[in-house]
Amino acid sequence: MNPALPATATEAPASADGAPNLSFEQLPLSPATLVNLQRLGYLRMTAIQAASLPPALAGRDLIAQAKTGSGKTAAFALSLLTRLNPRRHAVQALVLCPTRELADQVAQEIRRLARGADNIKVLLLCGGSAMRPQISSLEHGAHVVVGTPGRIMDHLERASLDLSALNTLVLDEADRMLDMGFFDDIAVVASACPEERQTLLFSATYPEGIAALGRRFLRRPQRIELAEGHEVGKIRQRFYEVADGQRLSAVSRLLDHYRPVSTLAFCNTRSRCRELLQALRADGFVALALHGDMEQRERDQVLVQFANRSCSVLVATDVAARGLDIDQLEAVINVDVTPDPEVHLHRIGRTGRGERSGWALSLVGGKEKGRVRNIERAQGGAVEWQALPAARLESGPLLPPMVTLQIAAGRKEKIRPGDVLGALTGEAGFGKEQIGKIKVTEFSTYVAVERSIAPEVLRKLSAGKVKGRQVKLQLLQEPPQ
Repeated sequence: MNPALPATATEAPASADGAPNLSFEQLPLSPATLVNLQRLGYLRMTAIQAASLPPALAGRDLIAQAKTGSGKTAAFALSLLTRLNPRRHAVQALVLCPTRELADQVAQEIRRLARGADNIKVLLLCGGSAMRPQISSLEHGAHVVVGTPGRIMDHLERASLDLSALNTLVLDEADRMLDMGFFDDIAVVASACPEERQTLLFSATYPEGIAALGRRFLRRPQRIELAEGHEVGKIRQRFYEVADGQRLSAVSRLLDHYRPVSTLAFCNTRSRCRELLQALRADGFVALALHGDMEQRERDQVLVQFANRSCSVLVATDVAARGLDIDQLEAVINVDVTPDPEVHLHRIGRTGRGERSGWALSLVGGKEKGRVRNIERAQGGAVEWQALPAARLESGPLLPPMVTLQIAAGRKEKIRPGDVLGALTGEAGFGKEQIGKIKVTEFSTYVAVERSIAPEVLRKLSAGKVKGRQVKLQLLQEPPQ
């Protein structure tokens, strides 16, 4: 390919009176898709959707800058779904993601958006899962594949994944994939795709590697670059100077003072993560950690508990937290200041999503003040310094509102979220408002329930049935180490 320089688009499409046109009904989508969007609560397009969907639906290649949480998944999913032929049981769209967690979220969202179409099969192909079931699923046919570069390459090498019918390639969070050293893997996968295809590249930043990808694999791409940042006042930043020996106890004091339901605590090193996790648990906090030594099953359990508000604090490095999109995150604590101002902005952008506000609290050692000056230059203004709040001993422990139950049955046993909800609100007699998120995996199902009813739920569900059968279950009160 020899693409020309990309065009640039910075504004959403406008109506005749010049106002931004944010209705999905203005797009060439099927009536069934529009009805499904209404049911899912998609009432108006976000900025990235309004800017990227018209050219994407028209068949243009795109390079779009969009942060996690901006609505980018729907922006590319709606486009690729319109190009599918449901009667052709072949892979027609491929979405590459940097991590298993992001790939799982993307696959789930595409399945939701595909409810307006006929029998669209979306398959997740990531490392950490056995190859044989994935190969078997591919043999039965899939329309859309979502996966990580390494596992997609494994299937290409085994000839278990055929991309000859592909018409859409999506590179999601492309800058993160480049950070993780996936440029050559992306090149191999893209080269295995038909040349006559649409390629949609989404990235939070625009490093040189993105430009190189665009020159090599996209055809006359339209560049979408929205002049949007975090809304002033939505993310309230505060910086605290601490001695290094005071840093871990300072995290507990901030949690006691602000009392956030869910907090993501970023550390620069894995050893700092371990130290903080021990300190938080010693202080009575329900804390979990993400690190590279965990098995995939343990990592999945940690993310389920944090996402469903069964855990107050998730401790992680930037590498471990890549690809995470946690809804309703009240606070981010930078236990260490990152040397990269762009990473700082990415960290704090995890909170203050949608209509919600959030806290971004940073602890600064004496040697880190230069990094704060770099953040000020990147943000175009001085940061707010405060003294550490005094400890409030009378406030009581900060306990998460939910507890997670693990049921030893999942997709293999044809369990669906509605089956679990029905068992809890039917014969067991619990209110729907007492039940939180329900996550069904291949072999297990995780359901969040209000902390106050957890023992009774365990007792009643153990004595009852889910989908006509008795199931084994346990409370995940102690997180995996």
